This record gives sequence, C-alpha cells and structure tokens, in this order.
Amino acid sequence: QVQLVESGGGLVQAGGSLRLSCSASGSIIRINTMAWYRQAPGKQRELVATIFSGGTTNYADSVKGRFAISRDKAKNTVYLQMNSLNPEDTAVYYCNAGIWTNPREFGSHWGQGTQVTVSS
Repeated sequence: QVQLVESGGGLVQAGGSLRLSCSASGSIIRINTMAWYRQAPGKQRELVATIFSGGTTNYADSVKGRFAISRDKAKNTVYLQMNSLNPEDTAVYYCNAGIWTNPREFGSHWGQGTQVTVSS
C-alpha cells in the first residue's frame, strides 16, 4: 500500500510565496514521474508541473517562470515552490506519482490534496 501526503498549503496574499511538499511512503520499489495538479472550484483538475525520473521538468503555461518543481529521490518527496502567487492560483493542489510497488505492478497514486488560497 502506498500513501502520498501533501503539506504546505495555506492562505497567502497576492505576490506571496508558498512551498508545497508531498511525501510518498509504503511498499515502494521505484517512483517514476511525479507531478502536481490543481483543481479550482467549478473547474476541471489541471496539470501544473511534472518532474520525470531523470530530472526533466514541464510546466503549465500559466505558472511558467513562477513555480518550480523539484524532488528528493532519497526521501520520495516532491516539492512545488510557488512564487508571485495571484488569486487565479487558488485551488486544491494534489500530488501524483507513478510508482512501482513490485516488479509487475505499477500504478498512479494521488495525495489527499492541500488547499492554497491567494487573497487579492
């Protein structure tokens, strides 16, 4: 069984910064891609940032230059540094990871989500 636990959300004023963390635990052999998604009220969940096992990163156009994704493989943890936040960034942020739990089993796992609210 695998668990992903996010932390670091909260309330921040426009222009401020937050750093989200997501740690994976359980029966993990290897983690491939890790990513952050977000879902604002009344909107579909959208991909925010991805980091591949080799370190390559991708970002949604709306966050390029403001957000940075990174990971600590030794700790099975992914981070999302969010700078220059604006009210449009308000959403529940979810981490996702592609995880091998045994040599024949690979699955996509989600965290429970952490609320980020940006006030104007």
